[in-house]
Amino acid sequence: MALRPGLVRRFLSTSIFSSQSSAASIASASASDSAPAVPPSTTLFVSGLNKRTTSEKLHEAFAKFGEVDNGNVIFLNARVVTDHASGYSKGFGFVRYSTLEDAEKGMKGMDAQFLDGWVIFAEYARPRTPPGQSAFPETNQFTS
Repeated sequence: MALRPGLVRRFLSTSIFSSQSSAASIASASASDSAPAVPPSTTLFVSGLNKRTTSEKLHEAFAKFGEVDNGNVIFLNARVVTDHASGYSKGFGFVRYSTLEDAEKGMKGMDAQFLDGWVIFAEYARPRTPPGQSAFPETNQFTS
């Protein structure tokens, strides 16, 4: 049974491993073995966010890796997904850069780093699946 790479990284970040670098290297090694690579994208998926992290804090954290023009960082979007009832973060968000190079710098710079006291993980966002299709077709039990 293969585990999703995100689960392995989450386990390693919260377990007895004291060194972030060793946990991150173990997680990246296991991630490269089991999952197909996600194609590079200007949009990053950020997980492991604190429930009180806001879109503004996410923007500030990733701003140092973006394209700078006249002192302003050019983002298309930095958004924390929130619960409608409580207004708190659901623990993940998306950051969109203007170029692939900036997205790669942001992903490498913020992956396995602390934000609001929690270890966050940044990776390229997967494209949305069309409605009615499974995101994981190999696990669909109802196909013949």
